[in-house]
Amino acid sequence: MYKYGLSVKFKSTEDNGQKLSSVLLKASELVSRAKGCQLYLVSLDADETDTVWTTEIWDSREDHENSLSVIGVKELISQAMPLLVAPPERVKEIKILGGYGINP
Repeated sequence: MYKYGLSVKFKSTEDNGQKLSSVLLKASELVSRAKGCQLYLVSLDADETDTVWTTEIWDSREDHENSLSVIGVKELISQAMPLLVAPPERVKEIKILGGYGINP
């Protein structure tokens, strides 16, 4: 069975990339304990400082969807929304075959 992978692009309002990344790092801490979470990586774009990326790996798409129910996640979403110029963009969904660092 494949793992579920997802890359999401978040574009913050001017000069709020760091603040947005802090909120997403808190989200990373919360979902790290969610069922099926293998990776939740938060990155600042090297060329666009108001753009933050998340890279996620989950055991299944369902596990990813269920992570939105983790206690505290909805509160963090409400903190992030005013920092965004547009809704988050799901750039790519992928099937993870495996590799170093991925649990079977």
